[in-house]
Amino acid sequence: MRLQAESDGDALVDALRTDGLTAWSWATAGITLVVAILLSQLLKYLVERGLRRRMDGALALLLARLSSYVVLIVGLIYTLEALGVALGPLLGALGIFGIALAFAIKDILENFVAGILLQLKRPFTYGDQVSINDHEGTVRTIDSRLVTIDTPDGESIMIPSATVITADINNYTTLGGRRTTVPVGVAYGTDLAAARAVLDRAVREVAEVREVPEPEVLFTGFGESSVDFVVRYWHEASIATFWNTRSSVGLAIDVALADAEIVIPFPQRTLHWNQSTEG
Repeated sequence: MRLQAESDGDALVDALRTDGLTAWSWATAGITLVVAILLSQLLKYLVERGLRRRMDGALALLLARLSSYVVLIVGLIYTLEALGVALGPLLGALGIFGIALAFAIKDILENFVAGILLQLKRPFTYGDQVSINDHEGTVRTIDSRLVTIDTPDGESIMIPSATVITADINNYTTLGGRRTTVPVGVAYGTDLAAARAVLDRAVREVAEVREVPEPEVLFTGFGESSVDFVVRYWHEASIATFWNTRSSVGLAIDVALADAEIVIPFPQRTLHWNQSTEG
């Protein structure tokens, strides 16, 4: 292994030898590289601008970046040729160094491939409200390595693409609406039909609750301390609307039950014991 590494190192030095190069050769290489960089950026801009009108913005950006990478690679090849570097011997000389480099950048390559797959599958796009691995927020950027979401708490969270591709992704925006369930318990002895009517009226009076699909109030069971219902309603998909509507519905239910003199019980236990007396 050591002999192979030394041999590869010697071959690499020979492949990169620049003895005898003129100033014109260096100037040509420099100009070629600069032109390649400028052309790659220009092509990226033009491709992204042209494709955004026909497809999703994230996919357009992916194709634009790949186009710019191709131009950069071609420019690098011509730059090396201008310096007299033979690519065949150079690639062969990499040998064990190439293998070590591949292991070193394994995570980078993994995230790059995952980023491409994400933009091809498109489980979400810019501006979507999503939940990824317990992180909720708005998708701000999707690049070749990271997905960045802005949370309602004012945080910017960057998640590696390789993590996102295997995560459970909940996209709240896709269907244009979201349903929320609020559990409510009333005291034993309550007129259940009347309680259900009060809950139904309370949730319908909240402005953020959608009329279609209609809200539902359903009996769920007899609990330890209460008779249990769930109030289910639809609202806009955004995370902020979820919290605001849930709060409004909870406050409306509390007021409505209090006005109807219906008690929301707290957990309680009744203990019985026998008291014995000594004769």
